[in-house]
Amino acid sequence: MKIESPPESGVHAIEGELDASGKRFAIVVARFNAFITERLLLSACDGLLRTGAAKKDIDVVRVPGAFEIPSAARTLAETRKYDAVICLGCLLRGDTAHYDVIVNEVTRGIGQSAQQTGVPHAFGVLTCENLAQAIDRAGLKMGNKGFEAALAAVEMAALQQVVSGQRSVARKKQVPHPRFARVRNDKKKSNRKNTRRP
Repeated sequence: MKIESPPESGVHAIEGELDASGKRFAIVVARFNAFITERLLLSACDGLLRTGAAKKDIDVVRVPGAFEIPSAARTLAETRKYDAVICLGCLLRGDTAHYDVIVNEVTRGIGQSAQQTGVPHAFGVLTCENLAQAIDRAGLKMGNKGFEAALAAVEMAALQQVVSGQRSVARKKQVPHPRFARVRNDKKKSNRKNTRRP
């Protein structure tokens, strides 16, 4: 099956490069289902190192389970020490509604933390029906989602750097059009005339 690349729109696109050099990352990993999460962690670290991150710039924070990931991620993001936070965990569906409640809370919490702190968060929390699916996503048939989360974190950290840099450049370049500058000057002159005493 041939995969076609998307058609060119002709519009300039801004993208983050896969270059982690000089950036700092935090990885929040749940200990629950450690058989899976440790595989995710190893691959996430591998992804960061392959893209240029230094070992000293990667901090790993362990939490009891997936439910605790958003709180730890938020705390780390608020320190402003990290360019991105990678969240790793594994949730397996059981016989009760507990799974659905936890999945929703973890997803919402990670998303909220990213939006409210402005620090990119990569979602590497597996939500699987059974252990076989989790194993497939932690290094077998489906690749390793920890590695993918690391690449997403690197790209988003770089993108944020580019966009925030462009935003400041755009602000500096906001020079009023000469015609509008003239109108403003004319208004100032007329205001001065109106304030003079007869």
